[in-house]
Amino acid sequence: MPENLTQAEKCEMIDKAKSAIVLCLGDKILRDVAREAIATSMWAKLKSLYMTKSLAHRKLLKQQLYSFKMVESKPITEQLTEFNKILDDFANIEGNMKDEDMTLLLLSLHNNSSYYNNQ
Repeated sequence: MPENLTQAEKCEMIDKAKSAIVLCLGDKILRDVAREAIATSMWAKLKSLYMTKSLAHRKLLKQQLYSFKMVESKPITEQLTEFNKILDDFANIEGNMKDEDMTLLLLSLHNNSSYYNNQ
């Protein structure tokens, strides 16, 4: 933080940073970090909860990725958003996945080609 700021300006910046984080979080995640007083501790808590590279977390993400199935009752765009979120989470833990592997996963999500023709 710049040293030429007054204490009031620093407090205002800290409050704005915390507010920006809070506005980006969903209710469930917000409950996990709501007790943190400042943005840096909130950010550290988020990182410890969701960016861990533990074996269990990697296994869970792989399981979500490889067991993801498309459902006819949901719009394709919603399901692709879900799929991309899982891919992003996986990439944050494992590193980037090859485009050809992502394509194969995406193509294997649904065997019923009539589903795509009706959309």
